[in-house]
Amino acid sequence: MAATLPATPYNEKDAMPSSTPLGRPPERRRVAPWADAVFSVLAHGAAWVTLLLLVGILASLVIGAAPALKQFGLAFLWTAEWDPVQEKFGGLVMIYGTLMTSFIALLIAVPVSFGIALFLTELSPSWLKRPLGIAIELLAAIPSIVYGMWGLLVFGPLLADYVQAPLQAAFGKVPYLSTLFAGPPVGIGILSAGIILAIMIIPFIAAVMRDVFEVTPAMLKESAYGLGSTTWEVVSRIVLPYTKTGVVGGIMLGLGRALGETMAVTFVIGNMNQLDSLSIFEAANTITSALANEFAEAGEGLHQASLMYLGLVLFFITFVVLALSKLLLSQLKKGEGART
Repeated sequence: MAATLPATPYNEKDAMPSSTPLGRPPERRRVAPWADAVFSVLAHGAAWVTLLLLVGILASLVIGAAPALKQFGLAFLWTAEWDPVQEKFGGLVMIYGTLMTSFIALLIAVPVSFGIALFLTELSPSWLKRPLGIAIELLAAIPSIVYGMWGLLVFGPLLADYVQAPLQAAFGKVPYLSTLFAGPPVGIGILSAGIILAIMIIPFIAAVMRDVFEVTPAMLKESAYGLGSTTWEVVSRIVLPYTKTGVVGGIMLGLGRALGETMAVTFVIGNMNQLDSLSIFEAANTITSALANEFAEAGEGLHQASLMYLGLVLFFITFVVLALSKLLLSQLKKGEGART
């Protein structure tokens, strides 16, 4: 007869393993439950402080510009006259100078930055990659006033002799282009300021592009090379679609720097509050250079309020640029879905 084992009482806890890959892990006692609450308060506080600072800056600009808003209204945006003596103010010259110099800077800086980032990530030999990357990053550390003095004393005369004069000789009789390159070739003006801004923002855009290009998984690029793709095909079909958000973000970072730059532009743009022609050789003014030159000496009243109005316009331009970049990214994502 088979031996029978003594019966033992059934315990539900014994039937469930204490720690298994599929079971629930044992509960741990929270050592400091107040730490999560403090962290949450600090995180929410940082976010709200940022929003409050933004609202406070906007409110201060609106309050300071209220007299000019009441006096000139939206006509301030397309009025070119700026006469503090007669208290007649219009911001067209400064707005045009800001947009034109930033456009020239992006027109030069984006292709150059893309080429630098492409070379550093895909084509550069290993012994050159690190020194060249450090040299580009050092350009970002140069103070803007040094760029301004160099642009006025060194770059301006070279631009006048070797760029402006040949352009006038080549296109002086061509319709439309003759107007674009009219004016005295003295080395200061919108073109000079735009080129200086381009030199200043190239390190920022190139550094961001290089970092986002390196984020692309090596397996994707190696697979494309293995299928016979060229370097340009890998960059255009693999790297750029994968990193387009970072690329657009880097361009917007450079544009923000160009829109807000003050001292370098003040040295080389000429600081003229008149818009005689649409030539890129003409001396002009930007919003930031006008604020730097006049705000300390502006008396209370319409003059100071008009300068605050210019600051409000610059704030609005920056907001529009950011909104357009977000819209561009959303359209790119929709385009990807349509192609899929």
